Amino acid sequence: MKPENRIYIAGHRGLVGSALVRRLNAKGYNNLLIRSHSELDLERQADIERFFEQTRPEYVFMAAARVGGIHANHTYPAEFIYDNLAVSVHVIHSAWKYGVKKLLFLGSSCIYPRLAPQPMKEEYLLTSPLEPTNEAYAVAKIAGLKMCRYYNAQYGTDFLAVMPTNLFGPADNYHPENSHVLPALIRRFHEAREGNLPFVTAWGTGQARREFLYSDDLADACVFLMENHHACDLGEIINIGTGEDISIRELTERVADTVGYKGEIRWDTSKPDGTPQKRLDVSRLRALGWSPQTSLAAGLRLTYGDFCSGGGRR
Repeated sequence: MKPENRIYIAGHRGLVGSALVRRLNAKGYNNLLIRSHSELDLERQADIERFFEQTRPEYVFMAAARVGGIHANHTYPAEFIYDNLAVSVHVIHSAWKYGVKKLLFLGSSCIYPRLAPQPMKEEYLLTSPLEPTNEAYAVAKIAGLKMCRYYNAQYGTDFLAVMPTNLFGPADNYHPENSHVLPALIRRFHEAREGNLPFVTAWGTGQARREFLYSDDLADACVFLMENHHACDLGEIINIGTGEDISIRELTERVADTVGYKGEIRWDTSKPDGTPQKRLDVSRLRALGWSPQTSLAAGLRLTYGDFCSGGGRR
């Protein structure tokens, strides 16, 4: 990519998309194509094709998605599979139809089987059943990455598919029920501290383990791959993460400390834990020369600062 290239970031207001905008701007890319949902509905194929025909993007970062935690995935599975399928199909097809030079599709570590060996290697995809609580989202993401693979095979496109681990950072969704675990905990502990509540209830047993990557590190990895590598060299997918995980119990305690909440943490064991463990094998990405720069502690401080300043979708 060159600074003058036309680069479209789908989902530029979200957690990942906003981080991509920050990283691209910092590196001198000055011809970014961005559209809000009101300006461009990615679920409408005709609108997307019109946009591609008019703007002719040369590079595309596919960061738009409907995302959420266990509660949201369990409550709205039809929306999760339809919305994510529609957006992926329409953007990827238009990228081929209008001659995009390179596209990067962002998947999710939930594409891997529920009981995949740890850490999860790229070749574990579709080797056993998915986690039921987020199967609808995972199936949509698998369809997107497979679409990239088959368009590359049939049409010679250069569409990369990356699988990031759990993400957090500025512009996250802090909804107490429909967001991912970390931003939901930030809001819950913040409101408990402000309200001087004696305890906060967390879901599950706290024994499940998760890996977390700061969103600006993900953006850096994505730009690194787009600048230096091609789909034919990377294979079907490549993992992006830290390679380290933490129990939900320890994460909850760290968030409470970051926010400054001193009350009791109670665990509602009637609620699901989800997948027991999700830790990515990131050896392929490390071998290419990339590694994250932001520690979990530093990322938590930055993210809580973003929340306090009014960031994210409340």
